[in-house]
Amino acid sequence: MADPYAISHRSRLTTQLLAFFLGMFGAHRFYVGKIQTGLLMLVTLGGLGIWWLVDNIVILGGGFRDAEGLLVHDWDPEPRAIPGQASVAAILDELDQLRAEVAELNERVDFTERMLADPGRTRQDP
Repeated sequence: MADPYAISHRSRLTTQLLAFFLGMFGAHRFYVGKIQTGLLMLVTLGGLGIWWLVDNIVILGGGFRDAEGLLVHDWDPEPRAIPGQASVAAILDELDQLRAEVAELNERVDFTERMLADPGRTRQDP
């Protein structure tokens, strides 16, 4: 038996917005994978508004489930990592290293410019 408290990866906020604005056409049910009941809502215009109202209340209450029977619970679920995609922390670390290298190069260029601007400093005249 599946865990009755398992959480869906679908967004509750997205589900609620779809239900409120396009729920009469079953858009929220299509979003969570309930295609058959979505089509039924589309044909009946949300059960003449009653089904639309009930779904909005259930979603707000946190009891709405997706096609796999998982609760659509989290308002903003954690995004799933895409394979091969760097994390934000790794990108920020690389950016910090790049900034340090650029600062060091800037110091070297400044030193070279000062040395070239005063050629007598490097040579000794007899």
